[in-house]
Amino acid sequence: METLKLDIQNHIAHVTLNRPDKMNALNQTAWDEITEVFEYLDENAEVRVIVLEGGESKNFCAGIDLSLLMSVSQNHTKCEGRKREKLRKDVLKLQAPINAIENCSKPVLAAIHGGCIGGGIDLVCGCDMRYCTDDAYFTIKEIDMGMVADLGTLQRLPKLIGDGLVREMAYTGRNVGGQEAEKIGIVNRSYLDKVTMMAEVMKIAEMIAQKSPLSIRGTKHILLHTRDHSVADGLNYMATWNAAMLLSADLQEAFEAKMGKREGKFEG
Repeated sequence: METLKLDIQNHIAHVTLNRPDKMNALNQTAWDEITEVFEYLDENAEVRVIVLEGGESKNFCAGIDLSLLMSVSQNHTKCEGRKREKLRKDVLKLQAPINAIENCSKPVLAAIHGGCIGGGIDLVCGCDMRYCTDDAYFTIKEIDMGMVADLGTLQRLPKLIGDGLVREMAYTGRNVGGQEAEKIGIVNRSYLDKVTMMAEVMKIAEMIAQKSPLSIRGTKHILLHTRDHSVADGLNYMATWNAAMLLSADLQEAFEAKMGKREGKFEG
């Protein structure tokens, strides 16, 4: 891969954005590789949890590479209807990598340092949990580019923080620092520095990796379903889900491990 690094150890997949010279700005190759990697990790039985981080770059992610924005805006078709049809398809294609992160059956933990700008917020909103350093900052930058954020921030961020705060960020494009991000709920926790953050995030990932993979995947699926449905719909779906999935080998193994005061040994 050109724009990502991938390492898998002890059931934890470590995905690193790897364009440090471009502050991890996302070009077309990056978007394609994010989709490819998360679809691969979804199917990899060895992987139980994923950590996404910004590596050695100054920023976690500087957003969409301007060269990609320019290429999307160029359309040589003379028919206005066909131009708009193609542009719509291009936007849906750019949404796909974020969807791949969200739809990956394994929990994804984002570890954020420096700037998380524009498309970077789209990325982390697709993750299950977010953690950052105190010097990190989050900004919905599209408003300063004369755009409406179109890859998921305006759809997912209101599910994470208050509506008024989303509107403030989206209308002003102001920076939200790490400690404020923790206070308002963009991230679970903010840490003093990157070393501390990565150590703590890896501890959480290791804890998740020890649990029943079947139960973790099911829990993520149910949480996503619950987010987008009523309580009544969610409970009905939950009953159907457990009717199919409850009586598993993992249930027996978890019970025996608890009784024997040992760690459970689960299949992928």
